[in-house]
Amino acid sequence: MLEISKHTRRVLFKMVIGEKIKDLRLSCELTQEELADRCELTKGYISQLENDLTSPSIATLIDILSALGTDLKEFFSDEESEEKVVFNKNEFVEKITDEYTLNWLVPNAQKNAMEPVLMELNPNSSSDEDFPHEGEEFGYVIKGEIVLLLGKRRVKVKKGESFYFTANKVHQVLNKSENKAEFIWVSSPPSF
Repeated sequence: MLEISKHTRRVLFKMVIGEKIKDLRLSCELTQEELADRCELTKGYISQLENDLTSPSIATLIDILSALGTDLKEFFSDEESEEKVVFNKNEFVEKITDEYTLNWLVPNAQKNAMEPVLMELNPNSSSDEDFPHEGEEFGYVIKGEIVLLLGKRRVKVKKGESFYFTANKVHQVLNKSENKAEFIWVSSPPSF
């Protein structure tokens, strides 16, 4: 039986992690910066990890894998698994800013044709400005009301209403009220 030293096992373990994380990130069509942002890490750390210059803690690895739509069991398994179709709140990837809270409802949606998010927009605040791109955007207001900026056009959307537009103009969502607004926003292809 072939003996493998502890040092060799550590090197092999690091290589598997770095390469697999990079492959997953690329299959999700994320940049290192986008993945780092979703995990509250730095782009430099993700680069070091993918190049086997550092090893993540278990907690950090779990966060990274969650942002990439997988978990430890699936990540280290050699078997092909069935497509996951149901996601619960514990699997959502959350980003919180002073202006909004963004929850990616399908953790690995970046590799799909559409990407649904749940956005909570704080009172008197706005989403980030999104520049023209190919594709379409759809949304449904769950709570409050929002104002869509579509180029120079302003469109009010209230609770229980939906919106749909071609993303060929600069677009942004505003909450001009004193109450929090909450809405589902789906981008196709993914752009969040």
